[in-house]
Amino acid sequence: MVIIKRSNSKNLDFIALVKLLDSDLKQRDGDEHDFYAQFNGIVNLPFVVLAYRDNKPVGCGAIKEYNSTTMEIKRMFVATNERGKGIASMILKELEKWAAEKNCSSCILETGLRQPEAISLYKKNGYLPIPNYGQYKGMVNSVCFIKKL
Repeated sequence: MVIIKRSNSKNLDFIALVKLLDSDLKQRDGDEHDFYAQFNGIVNLPFVVLAYRDNKPVGCGAIKEYNSTTMEIKRMFVATNERGKGIASMILKELEKWAAEKNCSSCILETGLRQPEAISLYKKNGYLPIPNYGQYKGMVNSVCFIKKL
Protein backbone atom coordinates (compact mmCIF):
# COMPACT_ATOMS: atom_id res chain seq x y z
CA MET A 1 0.00 0.00 0.00
CA VAL A 2 1.26 3.48 -0.87
CA ILE A 3 1.01 6.25 1.71
CA ILE A 4 1.19 9.90 0.63
CA LYS A 5 2.63 12.42 3.11
CA ARG A 6 3.10 16.17 3.01
CA SER A 7 6.41 17.64 4.09
CA ASN A 8 8.98 20.25 3.03
CA SER A 9 12.36 20.28 1.31
CA LYS A 10 14.25 19.68 4.56
CA ASN A 11 12.88 16.12 4.62
CA LEU A 12 15.81 13.71 4.26
CA ASP A 13 13.78 11.24 2.20
CA PHE A 14 12.95 14.04 -0.26
CA ILE A 15 16.61 15.04 -0.48
CA ALA A 16 17.62 11.43 -1.20
CA LEU A 17 14.96 11.02 -3.92
CA VAL A 18 15.96 14.31 -5.56
CA LYS A 19 19.55 13.04 -5.79
CA LEU A 20 18.26 10.04 -7.76
CA LEU A 21 16.16 12.36 -9.93
CA ASP A 22 19.11 14.64 -10.64
CA SER A 23 21.29 11.68 -11.59
CA ASP A 24 18.64 10.49 -14.05
CA LEU A 25 18.18 13.97 -15.52
CA LYS A 26 21.92 14.48 -15.91
CA GLN A 27 22.03 11.45 -18.21
CA ARG A 28 18.92 12.46 -20.15
CA ASP A 29 19.72 16.17 -20.51
CA GLY A 30 23.38 15.81 -21.45
CA ASP A 31 24.95 19.17 -22.25
CA GLU A 32 21.78 21.05 -21.25
CA HIS A 33 21.72 19.65 -17.71
CA ASP A 34 23.45 22.62 -16.08
CA PHE A 35 20.96 25.04 -17.65
CA TYR A 36 17.97 23.14 -16.27
CA ALA A 37 19.59 22.35 -12.91
CA GLN A 38 19.83 26.03 -11.99
CA PHE A 39 16.01 26.19 -11.83
CA ASN A 40 15.58 23.06 -9.76
CA GLY A 41 17.03 23.93 -6.37
CA ILE A 42 15.22 22.53 -3.38
CA VAL A 43 16.14 25.06 -0.69
CA ASN A 44 13.05 26.40 1.07
CA LEU A 45 10.37 24.44 -0.78
CA PRO A 46 7.55 24.44 1.78
CA PHE A 47 5.19 22.19 -0.22
CA VAL A 48 6.66 18.71 -0.77
CA VAL A 49 4.77 15.45 -1.19
CA LEU A 50 6.34 12.05 -0.60
CA ALA A 51 5.07 8.58 -1.45
CA TYR A 52 6.00 5.64 0.76
CA ARG A 53 5.57 1.90 0.26
CA ASP A 54 6.29 -0.22 3.34
CA ASN A 55 7.77 2.87 5.04
CA LYS A 56 10.29 3.25 2.20
CA PRO A 57 10.30 6.50 0.17
CA VAL A 58 9.46 5.67 -3.45
CA GLY A 59 8.41 9.00 -4.99
CA CYS A 60 8.19 12.74 -4.55
CA GLY A 61 7.03 16.02 -5.99
CA ALA A 62 6.75 19.65 -4.96
CA ILE A 63 4.94 22.85 -5.77
CA LYS A 64 6.21 26.38 -5.55
CA GLU A 65 4.43 29.65 -6.06
CA TYR A 66 4.68 30.93 -9.62
CA ASN A 67 2.29 33.82 -9.08
CA SER A 68 -0.70 34.61 -6.84
CA THR A 69 -3.01 32.18 -8.68
CA THR A 70 -0.60 29.54 -10.00
CA MET A 71 1.66 26.92 -8.50
CA GLU A 72 4.50 25.33 -10.46
CA ILE A 73 4.98 21.56 -10.21
CA LYS A 74 8.62 20.72 -9.48
CA ARG A 75 10.85 17.72 -8.69
CA MET A 76 8.48 14.92 -9.71
CA PHE A 77 10.16 11.53 -9.38
CA VAL A 78 9.28 7.88 -8.80
CA ALA A 79 11.89 5.19 -8.18
CA THR A 80 12.53 3.07 -11.26
CA ASN A 81 11.24 -0.14 -9.70
CA GLU A 82 7.99 1.58 -8.65
CA ARG A 83 7.07 3.14 -11.99
CA GLY A 84 3.89 2.16 -13.82
CA LYS A 85 1.93 1.65 -10.59
CA GLY A 86 0.09 4.98 -10.44
CA ILE A 87 2.31 6.52 -7.78
CA ALA A 88 3.20 9.61 -9.83
CA SER A 89 -0.50 10.32 -10.40
CA MET A 90 -1.13 9.99 -6.65
CA ILE A 91 1.64 12.49 -5.93
CA LEU A 92 0.39 14.85 -8.63
CA LYS A 93 -3.19 14.76 -7.30
CA GLU A 94 -1.99 15.58 -3.79
CA LEU A 95 0.07 18.51 -5.10
CA GLU A 96 -2.97 19.79 -7.01
CA LYS A 97 -5.13 19.46 -3.90
CA TRP A 98 -2.56 21.41 -1.89
CA ALA A 99 -2.40 24.12 -4.57
CA ALA A 100 -6.20 24.43 -4.48
CA GLU A 101 -6.07 24.74 -0.67
CA LYS A 102 -3.70 27.68 -1.22
CA ASN A 103 -6.42 29.30 -3.39
CA CYS A 104 -4.58 28.71 -6.63
CA SER A 105 -6.63 28.15 -9.77
CA SER A 106 -3.98 26.39 -11.87
CA CYS A 107 -0.75 24.44 -11.89
CA ILE A 108 1.95 24.78 -14.55
CA LEU A 109 5.06 22.75 -15.18
CA GLU A 110 7.98 22.19 -17.50
CA THR A 111 9.33 18.83 -18.54
CA GLY A 112 11.63 17.68 -21.29
CA LEU A 113 11.15 15.98 -24.63
CA ARG A 114 13.68 13.42 -23.36
CA GLN A 115 11.17 12.40 -20.66
CA PRO A 116 8.31 10.89 -22.69
CA GLU A 117 6.92 9.05 -19.66
CA ALA A 118 6.53 12.39 -17.86
CA ILE A 119 4.76 13.93 -20.85
CA SER A 120 2.39 10.95 -20.91
CA LEU A 121 1.75 11.26 -17.16
CA TYR A 122 0.80 14.91 -17.40
CA LYS A 123 -1.46 14.44 -20.42
CA LYS A 124 -3.16 11.49 -18.71
CA ASN A 125 -3.83 13.73 -15.69
CA GLY A 126 -5.48 16.51 -17.67
CA TYR A 127 -2.55 18.84 -18.33
CA LEU A 128 -2.66 20.78 -21.59
CA PRO A 129 0.35 22.04 -23.57
CA ILE A 130 1.11 25.77 -23.37
CA PRO A 131 3.84 27.94 -24.87
CA ASN A 132 7.10 27.69 -22.94
CA TYR A 133 7.11 30.21 -20.11
CA GLY A 134 9.77 32.16 -18.24
CA GLN A 135 13.25 30.72 -18.43
CA TYR A 136 12.05 27.91 -20.74
CA LYS A 137 11.16 30.23 -23.64
CA GLY A 138 13.22 29.26 -26.64
CA MET A 139 14.35 25.93 -25.14
CA VAL A 140 13.61 23.42 -27.90
CA ASN A 141 13.75 20.42 -25.55
CA SER A 142 11.31 21.92 -23.02
CA VAL A 143 7.58 21.21 -23.01
CA CYS A 144 5.27 23.22 -20.74
CA PHE A 145 1.80 22.35 -19.49
CA ILE A 146 -1.08 23.83 -17.49
CA LYS A 147 -4.02 22.41 -15.62
CA LYS A 148 -6.94 24.44 -14.32
CA LEU A 149 -7.90 23.29 -10.83
